Amino acid sequence: MTASRNAIAHVLSEAEHWLNPEEILQRGKERCPSLGLVTVYRTLALFDELGLVRRIHAHPGCHGYVSATLKHGHHLVCSACQQVVEFPGSEALAPFIQAIEQQTGFVVDDHMLELHGLCPACQEQTKVKDLTTATSQIAKEITP
Repeated sequence: MTASRNAIAHVLSEAEHWLNPEEILQRGKERCPSLGLVTVYRTLALFDELGLVRRIHAHPGCHGYVSATLKHGHHLVCSACQQVVEFPGSEALAPFIQAIEQQTGFVVDDHMLELHGLCPACQEQTKVKDLTTATSQIAKEITP
């Protein structure tokens, strides 16, 4: 494997959340200073084709990449901290896909399932923040 590809693979394997190509470039340059953005895009395309990475759709017009740890996996993406958790694909989607094929006339040859929400840590932070806000509001109401 080339130094550039090795750097990109290392960056993705160490990432705790999805990274966009520019972030991969920035981190990858620490291991391979000659790394360029075109190389990052080409390598991500190759890794995606080989099933080594998965593309994550973060917000409209924005996407990132994570290491693929399962042969067929889906993703949970935290809307707050951007943490990505991969979980195994399931045959339970087959009836749904078949119904869509019947309704649309399409023949589905692949799919990607990505669920967005709040991870347990961010849920806890939200509870603490909500409690602090509520406490502050009550204090304002009872203070003359």
